[in-house]
Amino acid sequence: MKKQIKRTYRIGRYIVYKETLIDYREKFWTFLGSFLGIGIIAFMQSVYLSHYDNLFLIGSFGATSVLIYGVIQSPLAQPRNLIGGHVISAFIGVSVLKIMPDIIWLTAPLAVSLSIMAMQYTKTLHPPGGATALIAVTGSEKIKALGYAYLVYPVLSGVIILLSVAIIVNNMTSQRKYPDEGRFSRTFKWFIGPIRSASRRLNKN
Repeated sequence: MKKQIKRTYRIGRYIVYKETLIDYREKFWTFLGSFLGIGIIAFMQSVYLSHYDNLFLIGSFGATSVLIYGVIQSPLAQPRNLIGGHVISAFIGVSVLKIMPDIIWLTAPLAVSLSIMAMQYTKTLHPPGGATALIAVTGSEKIKALGYAYLVYPVLSGVIILLSVAIIVNNMTSQRKYPDEGRFSRTFKWFIGPIRSASRRLNKN
């Protein structure tokens, strides 16, 4: 009994120790990726699209950055989920706005709930997608006036920027690999391969 207690104590202490370790290199790449991804979108908004009232910089991109720069191995952070989750949810949000009467207590929960179901069925579950659907029905009048153009601008265009930065930054060190091995990695090997090769050369020097 005494040995069991000591063993449990050692295991518990080790787990707490591992969980509280701070990998400063990991935090650096997370910061760099999110800063560049959101920064590029914000720059384009401020320089070229300032008269559009921040339409390009929607709030759900902040939540996406947490996943694709901070939890890159999560299934919810992979490109299929990132792109599909946002675009599908945007389509549902706009459709609900157009079909249903503009009653916030009806359109808001319906847009979010339907987007979750659609992401589940299409295996593109991406939590920030729920926010993208919600913004479509609760956003400013300028956002609502976009209609289905909302899917392309700001949603798809912003997602492509965030994904491009994620692929570059998350493969600049041998400790990180994004996306996980899969169809996307094989299809875009021509793009991801040179980044990983350059990273390996830099680490050897």
